[in-house]
Amino acid sequence: MPAQPAPPGLEVAVSPAVDAADRERLLHGTHHDPHSVLGAHPVPGGVAFRAFRPHAEAVSVVSGDLRAELHDDGDGFFSGLLPLAAVPAYRLLVTYDGTDHETEDAYRFLPTLGELDLHLIGEGRHEQLWRALGAHVTTRQGVTGTRFAVWAPNARGVRVTGGFNFWDGSGFPMRSLGSTGVWELFVPGIGEGELYKFEITRPDGSHTLRADPLARRTEVPPATSSVVHASHHEWGDADWLAARGSTPVHAAPFSVYEVHLPSWRPGLTYRTLAEQLPAYVSEMGFTHVELMPVAEHPFGGSWGYQVTGFYAPTARLGTPDDFKYLVDRLHQAGIGVLMDWVPAHFPRDEWALAEFDGRPLYEHQDPLRAAHPDWGTLEFDFGRREVRNFLVANAVYWCEEFHIDGLRVDAVASMLYLDYSREPGGWTPNEHGGRENLDAVAFLQEMNATVYRRCPGVVTIAEESTAWDGVTRPTHHKGPSGFGGLGFGLKWNMGWMHDSLQYMSHDPVHRRYHHGEMTFSMVYAYSENYVLPVSHDEVVHGKRSLVSKMPGDWWQQRANHRAYLAWMWAHPGKQLLFMGQEFAQGAEWSEAHGPDWWLLDPSYGAEADHRGVRDLVRDMNVRYRATPALWQRDTDPSGFQWITGDAADDNVFAFLRLDADGTPLLAVSHLAPVVRHDYRLGVPDDVPAWLEVLNTDAAAYGGGDVTNPDAVKPEPQGAHGRPASIRLTLPPLATVWLRPA
Repeated sequence: MPAQPAPPGLEVAVSPAVDAADRERLLHGTHHDPHSVLGAHPVPGGVAFRAFRPHAEAVSVVSGDLRAELHDDGDGFFSGLLPLAAVPAYRLLVTYDGTDHETEDAYRFLPTLGELDLHLIGEGRHEQLWRALGAHVTTRQGVTGTRFAVWAPNARGVRVTGGFNFWDGSGFPMRSLGSTGVWELFVPGIGEGELYKFEITRPDGSHTLRADPLARRTEVPPATSSVVHASHHEWGDADWLAARGSTPVHAAPFSVYEVHLPSWRPGLTYRTLAEQLPAYVSEMGFTHVELMPVAEHPFGGSWGYQVTGFYAPTARLGTPDDFKYLVDRLHQAGIGVLMDWVPAHFPRDEWALAEFDGRPLYEHQDPLRAAHPDWGTLEFDFGRREVRNFLVANAVYWCEEFHIDGLRVDAVASMLYLDYSREPGGWTPNEHGGRENLDAVAFLQEMNATVYRRCPGVVTIAEESTAWDGVTRPTHHKGPSGFGGLGFGLKWNMGWMHDSLQYMSHDPVHRRYHHGEMTFSMVYAYSENYVLPVSHDEVVHGKRSLVSKMPGDWWQQRANHRAYLAWMWAHPGKQLLFMGQEFAQGAEWSEAHGPDWWLLDPSYGAEADHRGVRDLVRDMNVRYRATPALWQRDTDPSGFQWITGDAADDNVFAFLRLDADGTPLLAVSHLAPVVRHDYRLGVPDDVPAWLEVLNTDAAAYGGGDVTNPDAVKPEPQGAHGRPASIRLTLPPLATVWLRPA
């Protein structure tokens, strides 16, 4: 509206200048409501205009044809009283170093957060928290700019600082919105790509410069600024999203290729990965990829497990839209995308979450509960509703904004137990006198329930290394311990991984004494919904690569490796394999250079040895996906039958997998370095003949080509408690699969 003069005779009753107390608080960054002072305000005598523009030489108010210079009150404050009837639409003309800059006044705008947002934040129930807090390019009252909002309840004041104000936030104080602890400011005229941080005045009056906990984009480490982001990606995966929930994950094929993105093929970006990774994973037949690291982290050597930017994909490989493009391309290739998610702890970097507003905020108030004993990090305070909200919303964020199909939740055991890695006296029991972290239990239950409610078809996967009861039980079903289930969809079977790798590391002559290390997993195989993981953790830090764990010479190591993978793929449970292990890389993985792809170069003398293993994994995945018996009843005990689990002297394991119709697949692993001819195995008598569909000793895979090329017909001679039996030739150190002919 144009400026209207005030009625004649109106008496000027106030000074427009900022009073001493407000002035002092604005100068020291401790003002909780700068909008009540700065900007334009009706007062007796007209409208008072006040601006706080440090380093400005002059400030004028411009409204239509009106231009009025404000008085310089010193220290960057400018004020003036104009005889107007109401506050007009106006702009500020600010002079720096003799140059005029016309701009909007940030202090003329109404709050950008509504009552519902603030109520949900206060209750810890804002399931799309990222849409309320953080930095958002938006239009307010016809003006485009960026609104900033941050939760800092202990702060005496918060200011926005960034490249747009030459990292001097003095003139950009934020307002506190009631008792929520949220501070807010709309800054007109700035948009995506701007760098920013929050300058927080701590309770003791000192200042700290912090990255935005809800930043959706960051600078490339080691730089630490947050970046204003606006997404422009247009998704092309509607068909994938519509279909992904049609079959429950536990009753569907689920074969995971785990990828450390920065080192899979070093030097690639999200965009160039999108051209190569979907093609490779499709060729190899995996149903899913699991990506690490995704969220921003300062130290690359942490592999993404010490996160500072929980809402920002790491900028090392590109922008958030670039990461969306990668997920989109994987979906369009029919590949599901899992990501490692780390809600257990965070690093102590002074620019990030630690004592964010001058006091423990995201971490627990009790130092014994806050300090993580193993990793030098801080544990989240899962009992604080706003912190729980920050994490629950973060899980939803990755699924809704980036179309992630599953979250593999890291270090669940460290969250569940108060005494995790702590000595006696170093922890305090819960209210019932127990060692369970009741706050963490409640958080995990809420996270899982929220994700499954909001995101159909998404799966959550617990990396949990103990025998906690009910990790994959629904949250509303109580178990023997009295706890409801944690509500995960799947759980990593660390016991299977440890026992089976221990068995395989023994020389075959000693394996008869360790037979139970391979069979024990079936005692508890249906206690949870399991994933069988051979992950990055098993091929670093002196643990050796998978093929190098195997005994014997190079031929025997590869044979053991192939036999073990086929045992794994046939065992009840989903499977996960870390990159490089699919082609028997001999060296440990290093994030500095990634897999040894040169092993597959045709000019390398032993290339055929590695390509053979890779071809086995490809063929195994193809056969796996086409064989419902291997995945349809993974969580149903009636989908598994031992043929023989006690042939220790022969190093033989044989079992049936059955699909929903009862159609079987026979898996036989022979883990001795000899050929066994006419080895008799009991089989059902309703299958007229068996056909070998996979043999890890095939010449194409680098084996000795001891196979069963013809259909094998049962004989009426009983064996292993069954009325019929077959005689097989068992190749050395090999696994064979047979199906009804």
